[in-house]
Amino acid sequence: QVQLAESGGGLVQARGSLRLSCAASGRTFGTYAMGWFRQAPGKEREFVAAINWIGTSTNYADSVKGRFTISRDITRNTLYLHMNSLKPEDTAVYYCAVRAGDARTAANAYEYWGQGTQVTVSS
Repeated sequence: QVQLAESGGGLVQARGSLRLSCAASGRTFGTYAMGWFRQAPGKEREFVAAINWIGTSTNYADSVKGRFTISRDITRNTLYLHMNSLKPEDTAVYYCAVRAGDARTAANAYEYWGQGTQVTVSS
C-alpha cells in the first residue's frame, strides 16, 4: 500500500498563488509516476498535471498550462503543484495520485489516491 497526503490548499484571491504538496509513504514499487487531478462540485474528476519518475517529463491540461508547474522531490517522496495566476474556475478539491510506470492523463490509470485538499479561488 502507498499512502498519499495532500496539503497546502486554502482560500486565495484570483490572480494569487498556492503551492500544493503530496507526501508519499508506505510501499514503493520501482519507478512510478505521479499526477494531480481535481474535482469541482457537480463535475467529474479531471486531469491537471503529471510527472514521470525522475521528473524529466511533464504533462499539463490545457486549462493550466503556463500557470501551474508540477515537480517532485524523489529523496523526500514528495510531489508539488505550484499554482500561479489562479482563477475562480480553478476552485476544486485537488488530489494527488500514483501509478507504476509512465505518467498518464487518465484518472483510472492511477492506483493510489490521496484524500484531497480544497482550493478555493475568490473573484
